[in-house]
Amino acid sequence: MAQRSSRKRRKERQRAAEPREADAPQEATDPQERMARGYARGRAKDEAARAALVPLAEGERPGAVTVAAAVAFLLGLANLGSYVAGVEVQGEQPAFLGIAVYSGLMFTVAYGCFRSRYWGVLGMQAVLALALVIFGVLLTRAESIVALLIALAVLGLAGTLFWKLVKAMARIQMPERPGANRYVDSLLCHA
Repeated sequence: MAQRSSRKRRKERQRAAEPREADAPQEATDPQERMARGYARGRAKDEAARAALVPLAEGERPGAVTVAAAVAFLLGLANLGSYVAGVEVQGEQPAFLGIAVYSGLMFTVAYGCFRSRYWGVLGMQAVLALALVIFGVLLTRAESIVALLIALAVLGLAGTLFWKLVKAMARIQMPERPGANRYVDSLLCHA
C-alpha cells in the first residue's frame, strides 16, 4: 500500500488547489440564481467558440464537404444506373418515380455540398442520419457474417462522415433569413 493510485493523488492535488470554504464566496441557495449563472457560463462558452470560428473564404470547401458531395453524386448515379441496368428488388423492378425522386434528391444534395451551401450539407446529414438508423437496426438482425460486416462498415463510414460534417458546418455560415433583424434576434436570444 506504499503506492497510491494516480486518481487519488490527482484528487488530493485538486483539493489542495481549491479555495477553502472561508475564502470562497458563498454559493447562492436560490435555484433560479444558480440556473442563471449556469446559463451565463454557457453563453460565455458559446461566444468564445463562435469568436474562434473562421468563416469559409469565397470558394473554400472543407474536405468533408467535398467527400459528402462525391458520395451524394455517386449514390444518385448508382441508383439511376441500377434502374437502367434492370436490377430487381424482391423480384420486381422499382417504380421509376421513386428512383427519379431519390436520384434527384441526391444530385441536389451533391450540388449543395459542392457549392458549400448550408442546406446541402444539412441535407446530406439527414441522409446519413437515416442511413445510420437503418443500418443500426439491420445490425441487430444480421443473419450472416457478411451482413454484419456490411452493416458495421456503413455505420463506421457514415458516422465518421456525419461527425466531420458537423464540424464543417460550424464554419459554413447559415444564410440570413429575409427580413431578419439581427438586433431583435440578439435580444430574443439573450432574454
